[in-house]
Amino acid sequence: MNVHLTFNSQPATRNRQLSITGSKSETNRLLLLQALYPNLKLENTSNSDDSEVMSKALQNAQPLTLNPQLVDVHHAGTAMRFLTAYFAMQEGKEVVLTGSARMKERPIQILVDALRQLGAEIRYEEKEGFPPLRIKGKKISKSKVSLPADVSSQYISALLLIAPKLEHGIELTLEGKITSVPYIQMTLGLLNEIGVKTSFTRNTIKVNPQPATRNPQTITVESDWSSASYWYSIIALSEIGTQITLSSYKKNSLQGDSALVQIYKDFGVETIFENNSILLRKSSNPQPTTHNLQLNNSPDIAQTIAVTCFGLGLGCRLTGLHTLKIKETDRLEALKNELTKLGAVISVTNDSLILESYSPPLEGSPKGGVAIKTYQDHRMAMAFAPLALKVPIVIEEAEVVSKSYPTYWDDLKSIGFTVSEL
Repeated sequence: MNVHLTFNSQPATRNRQLSITGSKSETNRLLLLQALYPNLKLENTSNSDDSEVMSKALQNAQPLTLNPQLVDVHHAGTAMRFLTAYFAMQEGKEVVLTGSARMKERPIQILVDALRQLGAEIRYEEKEGFPPLRIKGKKISKSKVSLPADVSSQYISALLLIAPKLEHGIELTLEGKITSVPYIQMTLGLLNEIGVKTSFTRNTIKVNPQPATRNPQTITVESDWSSASYWYSIIALSEIGTQITLSSYKKNSLQGDSALVQIYKDFGVETIFENNSILLRKSSNPQPTTHNLQLNNSPDIAQTIAVTCFGLGLGCRLTGLHTLKIKETDRLEALKNELTKLGAVISVTNDSLILESYSPPLEGSPKGGVAIKTYQDHRMAMAFAPLALKVPIVIEEAEVVSKSYPTYWDDLKSIGFTVSEL
């Protein structure tokens, strides 16, 4: 499904309110913990495809049979990593964990090697180092493991999440400079919330064992800050005075993407925390300068920021983006390809993106709208949509947003965007 997006006038300055679904990152972590501790009750969970896949896989896993159960996570990278660790310690279960064609191109050897250090029984079904994986669950008694510190935090979190149910917990040594620290801290924070003792000192993380079933406990998932990023972009690209309220958000968030609050100040967006919600208001026009941002701890908002800067005619230099090369697509190359269509002067390396200031922005764009390819990447679709405030935009394969934000197009319609299927 392709959609044509337009906006004939700026959003009204009256306050509009939207409820954003629970954080995908928090939900997927808590779903795994709920599988380990069944008395854990979750509220405001994400309705994303990724979380649905994760939940289904955890609920439908069968005991060991003659033929291993096939578990297909499709495009859900988080589910692939977390479930690899989960099934490795499920005694009496054997699965073949697979996914989409793109998933079979996404490396997982670092996590598999770490689990094998602990004694897990995992083998590759096709290409060495990549899914699909054949996993035979067994009791894991080893506790010391190490892996490179600059890898995807999901590898690290996968190990930490299963740690409290291992006989001796885990002592994880991270070798080198650590990236995506907020996501590691999120995992540890959620473990602490359910009563698991942890420590994170220098490059060593320890998680104590907690084998007993917990007393009943309810955790409400905070709404997703990555999803909020697109609304920050919309406000930044709007007239002064435009505002919108999003719920439910915490000032002291576990999510690294809450860095949006500080980052978007430079784009004229003010954030006001009030009654478990955030009010976003366009309070000023940004200064014509090049914005230098280190996004090592929040790479998922890089696409949104790059598109915002382009829409405002600003330059930016975004660094710390090496993990974007192995996402749903190579996000850096995808950004370069699609922003170039709109007239951007942009360059990328293995871990950075440089966008030159462009004034006036979007001059000469075709009236029918430039077609933006999404590369089966939900964040490409959602990051480019706010540009419809400036010029017509066509988003190809628009249904891909269901991966993390299924109601995105409906929410855009609710504030005045015209979203037409082509």
